[in-house]
Order: sequence, then structure tokens, then C-alpha cells
Amino acid sequence: MIDFPPNTLRDLRVSYDLDNLTEDKAPADPQVLFQAWLEDALSHKLPEPNAMTLGTIGLDGAPTARTVLLKGLDDQGFHFYTNYESRKGQEIASNPAASAVFLWTQRHHQVSIRGVIEKLPPAEAESYFASRPRGHQIGAWVSEQSQVIPGREWLETRQLEMEARFADKEIPCPPFWGGYALKPTQIEFWQGRVSRLHDRLRYTRVGGVWKIDRLSP
Repeated sequence: MIDFPPNTLRDLRVSYDLDNLTEDKAPADPQVLFQAWLEDALSHKLPEPNAMTLGTIGLDGAPTARTVLLKGLDDQGFHFYTNYESRKGQEIASNPAASAVFLWTQRHHQVSIRGVIEKLPPAEAESYFASRPRGHQIGAWVSEQSQVIPGREWLETRQLEMEARFADKEIPCPPFWGGYALKPTQIEFWQGRVSRLHDRLRYTRVGGVWKIDRLSP
């Protein structure tokens, strides 16, 4: 057992007393509430407010997770982009069931999402790819994401090769790179409250409407 010094992990506590989340504040559509909380995070200049932890089912049946960036939200769901041949791309192809978590610690907000992932149309991926900085575009071509590589030098050599390949040219979207949408079936909003008696409202898709339940903290 690791012996932590006094006043470290066991004594780390935050007083959650900024706001409350009651049923009368909850809109019928959870995306409306999500948008309000995201805008709140943006207005308070929180770091990486669009960062979400994405959980998928590994090829061995065990869960895996990593952080990706939210790049869009509409009726299709929560959008993100990645290499189709990456570990998460392979896992999504094998089992599209997934979850995601947004945590805005300074605002005492957390949003947990469960649903199914679908590929976005190629035109959307191409449009987003074209908007990325050139270095990020090169990086997408360089990286054989999630594959074992011999060292950092391999990446740097590949980068030079791709920079030469696309010198003075527009960089096309790689065929192995694109977008996904996590289409939610359930969204839970967590609002920190005092004495750890937090507010938790869960939206569940039932037919064409959302059902709201309050959960015990």
C-alpha cells in the first residue's frame, strides 16, 4: 500500500455550492441543457471545455477509454473525428455501443452520455479536415494511430516525408480518417451540491421523447 503524506489524497475536498439543478430548470430536450452548460464553461474560459472522455468496448470485451474533442452537436449526436484504423476506430466497428463524460470541475458540472456511435458522412469529415491547421492535417497522414512504432524518430521522418509529399499542395482528407457521432439514448446531468447531496437528472430516450428521472446522489 502506498503511504501518502498527511493532507493529500484522503483530505482533498471541494465544497460544491455554486448552483442547483431542479426539475423546473430542466428543459424537455437535454441538448438544450448541455448547450447551456457548454456555453457556461466557455464563458468562464475553462481549459479544453469540449474535451470528453469516450468509452468503448475493447476487442477483448473489456472497456477502454480516452479523451477526444467534441467538434459538433446536432440531431445526429455528439461529433468527434479520428483515425478509422485506430484502436477506438476498430472497437467502434466491432461494437458501436459507447459512452462519454464531460467534466467541468470549476463549475461543478458533469454530463454522462450513453448511446451508439455512427460514422458521419464523408463530406462532413472533408469539410472539417479542410478547416484544420496545416500541421494537424500533416499529422493525420503521419500517424498510424495506436500502432506500435520503433521510436520518436520514426514519426519525425514520416513528418518530413509527408511535408515533402504535400509541399505547395492542398492536403486532402485521408481515406482512413473521418468523423463519428455518438447518438445518445441516455444523458445524465450532475450538479455538485453541499454535503455531497448532489443533483442528478437523467434523461432517457423513450420513443420520440425524453423521460426525466431524478437519481439519488
